[in-house]
Amino acid sequence: MKILWQVSFRPFGKSKINDDIQKKFVENIKKMKADITLSVTQFDDYGVKNFLNKSNIKFKYFNVPKKKLPSGSKYSNSMMLSNSIKYFISKDFDYFIFSNADVFISKNIVKILSKQIHADYMGFVYPNILIKNGRKHETFLPHYGIDFIAFKLSKKKSLMFHKLLKDYKQFDWGVIDNFYISIGDKLDLKFENLYKKIKLKKIENKFKDFKENRNWQVKSWKKNNFYFKKFLKKNNLSSLYAYGSYYYLLFKFFRLKDLNQDLFFIYLRFYLFLPISFIKKIFKRP
Repeated sequence: MKILWQVSFRPFGKSKINDDIQKKFVENIKKMKADITLSVTQFDDYGVKNFLNKSNIKFKYFNVPKKKLPSGSKYSNSMMLSNSIKYFISKDFDYFIFSNADVFISKNIVKILSKQIHADYMGFVYPNILIKNGRKHETFLPHYGIDFIAFKLSKKKSLMFHKLLKDYKQFDWGVIDNFYISIGDKLDLKFENLYKKIKLKKIENKFKDFKENRNWQVKSWKKNNFYFKKFLKKNNLSSLYAYGSYYYLLFKFFRLKDLNQDLFFIYLRFYLFLPISFIKKIFKRP
C-alpha cells in the first residue's frame, strides 16, 4: 500500500518536549508496514528539513516563505493541502492521510485501511485520547478536533478535490475539521468513524512554548470561519458547517454501524450539553 501522509512540523529548538513528540511521531510512522511518503509543507520553520534528512523516512518537502502569508500569520493549512493534493494526483498513491505531528496511532491502521472496499472513502478517528499538560482527560468527555483523516480517492474525485481547493483559504488555527467534513460531503465520500476499531492519542502543545494563547486561537478561528462561509456559499454547502460547529459535524458523520458503547455515551453527553451551550451563546450576544 502506498500512502501520502500530509503533516507539518513545529519549528525545532523552541520546546524540547515538542521536539521529542515530533521525533516519536516519525518513528511511529516508520513502524507501519506500508510505503509511506510524508508530504511536508513548512513556512521557513527552523530545523525541520534537517530533521527529516536525518530521519530515514521518505518525504516530499515544500517551503512557502512566510512573506507570502498574510501579515502576522505563521502557517496555512490550505496551502499545505494544495501542495499535497497536487502531488497525490501526480503519483500513484492508494491513500492520502492528513494528521498533525503530535498524534500517535497504532500500526494496525494500515491493515484496517487495506480492507476498505469503497473506491471513494473518508475514514477518521473521533474523538481522540487527549493528553493535556501531561494529564489524560476524561474518556467520556467529547474533545474537539479530528486529527487523523484517511482518504481513498478515485482519479475523478482527486481532481474534484483539487478544484475545490481553489475556493478555500485558511491561515493559522481553526476550522480545518469543518472544511474536511464538508469536502467529504461535497465529494459524496463514504464516511467511517474508526473510533471503535482503533484509538488515537493526541498530546496537546503548551501555548507558552510557541507564544500562543486562547485569544490568538479565537481571533484566528473567526478569520478562518469568515473564509469558510464564503467557500460554503460558493459550493452550495450548508452554512451549518460554519454556524453549527461540532454539533453539526457529529450529526453529519453519525453512522449506527460506527457506534460502540463508549462512542454512544460520548454522543449522548455531547448533545445533552447542547441546550446549555445554546443559552450561553444567547446571553453572550451584545
